[in-house]
Amino acid sequence: MNALSSLVAVLLLAGIAWAGGALALGRPVFGLAIPALAAGMFLVGVAMRVVGWARTPVPFRIPTTCGQQRSLPWIKAAWVESPWTRPGVVVRMALEVLLFRSLFRNTRGAMTTERVSDGHAAPDAGPGPARLVFGEQKWLWLAALAFHWSFLVVLLRHLRFFSEPAPALVGVLAAVDGFFQVGAPVVYATDIVLPVALGYLLVRRLSDPQVRYLSLFQDYFPLYLLIGLVVTGILMRYYVRPDIVAIKQLTLGLVTFAPVVPTRVSPLFFIHLFLLSVLVASFPFSKLMHMAGVFLSPTRNLANNNRMHRHVNPWNHPVKVHTYEEWEDEFRDKLKAAGLPIERA
Repeated sequence: MNALSSLVAVLLLAGIAWAGGALALGRPVFGLAIPALAAGMFLVGVAMRVVGWARTPVPFRIPTTCGQQRSLPWIKAAWVESPWTRPGVVVRMALEVLLFRSLFRNTRGAMTTERVSDGHAAPDAGPGPARLVFGEQKWLWLAALAFHWSFLVVLLRHLRFFSEPAPALVGVLAAVDGFFQVGAPVVYATDIVLPVALGYLLVRRLSDPQVRYLSLFQDYFPLYLLIGLVVTGILMRYYVRPDIVAIKQLTLGLVTFAPVVPTRVSPLFFIHLFLLSVLVASFPFSKLMHMAGVFLSPTRNLANNNRMHRHVNPWNHPVKVHTYEEWEDEFRDKLKAAGLPIERA
């Protein structure tokens, strides 16, 4: 139901944008007002979430590590897996952000009754006792890595719509992305990788019973929005060619606060823009905020130096304590009568 309801919601949004883009009165709303409102919600929402995380005290070092901690000089420590210096943390964060290090090391547990082939069990011995086995999930890591990097390249290529002249980086990325030189217009590699990666992530979420059981509306909704963005973008590039000049006038008007209402743009563009606006507006309130949250996560950005420095909770307040010496003095007679040893005679 979560998958179906989120799909219906995205289709309804696409239908609303189509109707709005087809009407002259709806173009200023879907082309100017809604994108501007979405951009404002994105900036304010992200700033509030980041400031809230930054102001949250972290009294203890709680880094997630998977290597030998630094201790005695003759024990080799893991400089990246369990960093105790700032450079080590920077390298570890770079691997996490750029290569999804933790997802690469992710495993999945499952119960199985298959027998282990040891050369002694008969072929028809039947199922064995249930046991827990762990397996790798490298396909998930590869699909997530391909999606994020491809989406970043597509976003950077879209800078040509928001600047005049376009940055030199846009031309370099377009040349590298279209190095196959297939057809006219040139087929970008990201236009192939993006739908394949998103399709894998969706099929995995729908076909895996455990993942499907844990998936909520807010898990499917951004995924369908991204699929809608990719599909409409591919359709506009290779099949329904909109007026690029009119689109650039609109986007430049948005960033320069000199709005221009387009009159010759296909309604498909308004679907693309409206789905992007919904995604951007919901970004600060969804799980997509992990993009900023990873940099402020204490399990990632802290050095594992608990053995070198004592970290005292700043919230500690004086409390009345009862030491062992005081407890022994209080019950000394009873301890002696019971024959129990005491430290001080």
